[in-house]
Amino acid sequence: MQILIRIISTLILSFLSSQIIAQIKDIELENITISASLLEQQQKETGRNITTIKGETFYSLPVNSIDELLRYVPGVEVQQRGPQGSQSNIILRGGTFQQVLVIIDGVKLNDPITGHFNSYIPIHPSEIERIEVLKGAASAIYGSEAVGGVINIITKTFAGKIENRKRLRTTLITGENSLINAGTHFQYAKNSSSFAAGIYTNNADGEQLRGTTGFFHLTTANLSYSHLFKNSWRVSIRGTADFRKFNAQNYFTTFASDTANEKVNSISSQININKKTKTGLLNIDLGYKKLRDQFWFRPAATPNDNRSNLYTAQVYYNWNINNKNSITPGVQFIERKIESNDRGNHSIAHIAFYTIFRQEIANNIFLNESLRLDWDERYGAVLIPQINFAWTPSQLTIRASAGKSIRDADFTERFNNYNKPLVTSGTIGNPDLETEQSWNFEIGADYQIQKGLQLHSTVFYRNHTGLIDYAPTPYSQMPRKVNLIPTGTYSLAKNIESVKTTGVEFDAAYNKRFDQKSSLHLIVGYTWINSKNDDSIPSFYISSHAKHLINFTTIINYKSFFISAALLFKNRNERKAASIGAEITPSYFLINTKIGYLLPKEKGKLFVQADNLLNTTYSDLLGARMPGRWLSGGIEITL
Repeated sequence: MQILIRIISTLILSFLSSQIIAQIKDIELENITISASLLEQQQKETGRNITTIKGETFYSLPVNSIDELLRYVPGVEVQQRGPQGSQSNIILRGGTFQQVLVIIDGVKLNDPITGHFNSYIPIHPSEIERIEVLKGAASAIYGSEAVGGVINIITKTFAGKIENRKRLRTTLITGENSLINAGTHFQYAKNSSSFAAGIYTNNADGEQLRGTTGFFHLTTANLSYSHLFKNSWRVSIRGTADFRKFNAQNYFTTFASDTANEKVNSISSQININKKTKTGLLNIDLGYKKLRDQFWFRPAATPNDNRSNLYTAQVYYNWNINNKNSITPGVQFIERKIESNDRGNHSIAHIAFYTIFRQEIANNIFLNESLRLDWDERYGAVLIPQINFAWTPSQLTIRASAGKSIRDADFTERFNNYNKPLVTSGTIGNPDLETEQSWNFEIGADYQIQKGLQLHSTVFYRNHTGLIDYAPTPYSQMPRKVNLIPTGTYSLAKNIESVKTTGVEFDAAYNKRFDQKSSLHLIVGYTWINSKNDDSIPSFYISSHAKHLINFTTIINYKSFFISAALLFKNRNERKAASIGAEITPSYFLINTKIGYLLPKEKGKLFVQADNLLNTTYSDLLGARMPGRWLSGGIEITL
């Protein structure tokens, strides 16, 4: 109760400050044009709860990585294992971390090894045009994994929205625990061509842990180029490289002997070819991702060595029949491969055909229907429907959505620990897992009370059958005992019989500009989620999501000075691991702050930052202890 009082007091004080000072609209919940349904349309017409974040927000808020930026978006729960991008689970609407699909410029990012890598977004923050967070089922458009929602990242180069200019941005940050973060990004655009290149790195020794330190060395680099030809064809290409090595103590176990570290390296490339026609837009997406994951339980141990390949191809055509009707037929192909000393060698092919309909059936009444036929080597054919409704009279929008979603198991859930000669304890994969399926329903309203002030609310329900999760399982009930021992302690990947999730989302955004250099932005979100499991055996991840979640950000500019704050409150089930003295406390409250001075002529800024200002002791996942208060400062130069 004291924590909630502190939160409410902070919100009131921040709101009252709008009478004195103000900000730039970096995070938006407004009626802007979005592309989360493959065709750009007004957000109010989609019938969905979608939050849009400008890429420049990264430089305004006290965050160090893209997953930390998502952490403060209303309705998004980011469960961090380590700081500043080391590893995180992205949760939407109380699902598991594998139930969120991450896509960059139309290409799927989710790795076939595990959903733990979904937050590894290999894009320099300056390259991001916007991030669209679609909450709720979207499998009828995107297929497997789009259960809890979609993180849709649109970059400046691929969006073709870079004006003629040259820009170089460089940042350097240093702080406690030998922190050194640095980055540089260059953009060049002229006439019909644009080019971008960037590199960003976060490094620190980290706090002292049990027999090790919480170090991390994380580097992302990317190159992209786009050209618009005279015949309306546009070709965009990108290459990325992402290298991560970090402490991983108790990321996956609660053993006292765990002094793990992990290395995750990946390269990826993608090509987008599109052509505007008189009646629409032809779009072709090709993508390739290669990843190697090495995990050492102890420094002297032989690592789990996993190599994955992900191939994607997609073709669709947005056909505008008239001003009120359009249709988008498309086909998608995905192939997933793995070579592993722990999980074995496997390959799965997947193809899907889909059609999306958009209609304005009456004045200010919109329907969006989707139908997708998925075929997979493992689970066969599945038909996935979805319908969204929106009524947009004046400043009010009433919306509703209903649809089916699916998710197939990743290679870790199916084959974890299958190739080892002996496993004395830990999580065990299950090759016989069935595909998750769920029906999703939601209804909501958006209202713009006055210019700069908006309210959004949604009630949702999901009936999930066959949800895949790990549950404690005795040796006698293990389906395969070849490399197990009778006295071992195991958790088996299982299809939970049924999970019913009910929730409420509420968020508000307030923007006020007083003059050219003074403005305020404030955004707050509250989410309540209740999941019920019919299975008598408790599972891991559905019991770990937040029941009550508050995300809050404010950014204030006053002449040449700025201050921003990001607040987070979670209330969850308590869990403990006595063997390592770890616990997930029922509630915790975090504040990050950033204060700075803007250099003349918009040439950059000087700033200081405090992460975890109140020095809160907490773990998002059992055993993975997050850092206490962390002070840093830096400079940003823009030319």
